[in-house]
Amino acid sequence: MKLVLVILAMGVVTYLLRVIPLLALANRRLPQWLHRFLSGVPVAVLAAFAAPLIFAPEGALDISLHNLHLLAAVPTVAVAVWRRDLLLSVVVGAATMALLRLWL
Repeated sequence: MKLVLVILAMGVVTYLLRVIPLLALANRRLPQWLHRFLSGVPVAVLAAFAAPLIFAPEGALDISLHNLHLLAAVPTVAVAVWRRDLLLSVVVGAATMALLRLWL
């Protein structure tokens, strides 16, 4: 029972931490500089998650041609920069990785 209460309390705190800023800023307009700054956050978070998976898939730095993650990242990043389409980039990355695993 104590564990259930702790989990519920954690859920309430998590919910409040997410909803309070939304309610506080609901009717306000953000300054332009803050809006520009925040527009880069999703890309930075995605890069922070992806970089260790690409450059160190086994836990150690691997920038060799045997690193399939690095090889798949090249066309994925190229498509992402060229088309600026997240879904297309994900499809290209997944397809490239599947083909590399199939052929190599």
